[in-house]
This record gives sequence, C-alpha cells and structure tokens, in this order.
Amino acid sequence: MIGQTNDKILTGKLQRRLRKSLTDSEQALWCVLKGRQVCGLKFRRQHPFDNFILDFVCLENGLVIEVDGGQHQQQSEYDAQRTEKLKGAGFIVIRFWNNEILTEIESVKEKIWLTVQQL
Repeated sequence: MIGQTNDKILTGKLQRRLRKSLTDSEQALWCVLKGRQVCGLKFRRQHPFDNFILDFVCLENGLVIEVDGGQHQQQSEYDAQRTEKLKGAGFIVIRFWNNEILTEIESVKEKIWLTVQQL
C-alpha cells in the first residue's frame, strides 16, 4: 500500500467529524467490525488515505469496506475510479449498499469473512 493522506483532510479533521456522525448502516457495520470480531482483524473507521476517507479499512491485510447509499447511483463512475486507485495502492475493495447492511447483516458478515479467507 502506497500513498499519503491529503493535508486538507488532516487539517480539517474531516475524518473525526465523519466518525462522530456515522449513518445507520455504517453504525450497524461498525458493531460487527469493531473489537476484532471478524477473523481477529483490526478495522478502522473513517480512515484517511490519499484524497479519500475510507469507510472501513483493515490495514493489516489491505481490505477496504465501502458503504454506499443512494447518492452512489449517480456517482458510479467516480466510485469506479476511486476503487481502481485504491487497488493500485494495494487495497482490496468490497462495497455494500446501505439496505444490504441493514436488512442482511449476516450475509454481509459472511461476504467479509469469505473475502478475508481469500487474502
């Protein structure tokens, strides 16, 4: 993984503000990820990387988990470019829709577990 965090993000403390105002789906997923509940891996939430704030990341194995709401339907090209840039930096990216997390959390957990097993 290569890259540095954008100074604008760090000085504005954007990641801290985002951590304090998680969406319902981000909060539900954080309850699953925190405390090394998934394969003993440490996840961080709203972690700055390059020009991005990653929803959730496990730096140990380079796994990024992104949570997408309705606004992401209009920005699919941006999301694809962002994913490619993260992959180029050595990350593996998986995405979940808000409703998927809120209504099918067991499936989400299983997909994360399966992805970790393949690393």
